[in-house]
Amino acid sequence: MTHVFHREQRQTYPLAVRGEGCYIIDSHGRRYLDAAGGAAVSCLGHSDTEVTAAIEAQLRRLPYAVMSFFTNEPAEQLADLLASDAPAGLERVWFALDGSEAVESAFKLARQWALETGQPQRRAIISRRQSYHGNTLGALSAGGNAFRRAPYEPLLVPMHHVSPCYPYREQRAGEADAAYGARLARELEHEIERLGAESVLAFIAETVAGATLGSACAVPGYFRRVREVCDRYGILMILDEVMCGLGRTGHLHACLAEDVVPDLLCLAKGLGAGYQPIGAMLIHRKVSDAVASGSGAFQHGHTFMGHAAACAGALAVQKAIRNRGLVEAVRERGQNLEKRLCEQFGGHAHVGDIRGRGLFWTLELVRERDTKEPFDPSLGLQARVKAEAMLRGLTCYPMAGCMDGRRGDHVLLAPPYIITEHQLDELVDKLAPAIDAAIAFCN
Repeated sequence: MTHVFHREQRQTYPLAVRGEGCYIIDSHGRRYLDAAGGAAVSCLGHSDTEVTAAIEAQLRRLPYAVMSFFTNEPAEQLADLLASDAPAGLERVWFALDGSEAVESAFKLARQWALETGQPQRRAIISRRQSYHGNTLGALSAGGNAFRRAPYEPLLVPMHHVSPCYPYREQRAGEADAAYGARLARELEHEIERLGAESVLAFIAETVAGATLGSACAVPGYFRRVREVCDRYGILMILDEVMCGLGRTGHLHACLAEDVVPDLLCLAKGLGAGYQPIGAMLIHRKVSDAVASGSGAFQHGHTFMGHAAACAGALAVQKAIRNRGLVEAVRERGQNLEKRLCEQFGGHAHVGDIRGRGLFWTLELVRERDTKEPFDPSLGLQARVKAEAMLRGLTCYPMAGCMDGRRGDHVLLAPPYIITEHQLDELVDKLAPAIDAAIAFCN
């Protein structure tokens, strides 16, 4: 019996005891190729000596000093680095402990920006269906993951949701990408007008969709149109790159591929690569200047924000990503992973879509490929894929509900940036029989 209150109460978990590059080793010596990167977290793998040395050195100097009394060298240096190559205008950095906290901070700062600029009536936040922005109540309220929202609906803050950019299921037959993007932008504009433009505070979206929708990429031009709509109505644009940011999709920031700059940019997983808990919010000067010239204080904070050891670890991670050319490596290895997935699953009777960018790929599983009919959710296909993969020494990230919150199974892949060509082969060689075994059980 364990005294740990695990998320799954009826499941027994292997005991992870060691990490070696792209592998996790359990207490029985079994090795698992970490094709999920934890949850798109472990971008440098599990045993980077430069990162662990940086954390150890900082622990010896100063592990922690509360940010309401002091700043610290690693936090200042990390903020300098993040601001130095951020999209134009994102000049200030607010630290958090994870992605949920980063999103919560963005909502609070957006509201304070409205107050500082004499717009107290702005309070409504618009998000997208099938989005995921975190598990705290505010972040969960913005998210469109119906399954995760359901138990807590009475506690959630009222927010508003429009359609995601989900070409596989929601782009109409014969509809060009530009027309699809324009249609979604009009839907957002209509929702703003329905709510009353003067009352809308912000629009939030994942630049590349994460766990709920499985690395769905927007059609070209979609985000530029969204940016135009936000600007037209004086609304802040918040991009959530907690999962897809900091190199994961082949750009340091995923929004660079979309040619847009948000007002607030949320980061986490790849920021610290799992070596210490950390998240961050990059802030556009128009927002930070409003606070600086107004009340002069952001009315928000957490005890461990800007934690010196966590910032030291994240600083080492970010230096490694830049100095080792890992963003470029992600693009190259991502193309090779795409090729392998298409070769293995492109003609698979139960793989309806292969989508993604960089080292962030998803297979959407269907019962009937021609009609895109999903498997019955009661079969628990995604859980069976996870179990079959684990039996073969592979971790992946299967999820249910990508179609409408209940139906639709997909498998997300987010391996470390350091994965080798041989390990890409191992990934696909283990994933294919795991998917086939799970589907055979469900058919």
